[in-house]
Amino acid sequence: MQHPETHLALHHARAADLHAQAEAHRLANAARPSRDLRIRLGWTLVELGLRLATPRPTALAH
Repeated sequence: MQHPETHLALHHARAADLHAQAEAHRLANAARPSRDLRIRLGWTLVELGLRLATPRPTALAH
């Protein structure tokens, strides 16, 4: 059986580690571009690619 102070010290160490991991995760997410911006950029690139890949209609000579 562990001594209560030992258990409490381990709990505090684990809690500090979890807080540090959460802060690192929060900072990493804050540095990433927003999801909405990435989605809009992706669809814009798809639209541009489709426009470039679609042949232009040619005028028929009469």
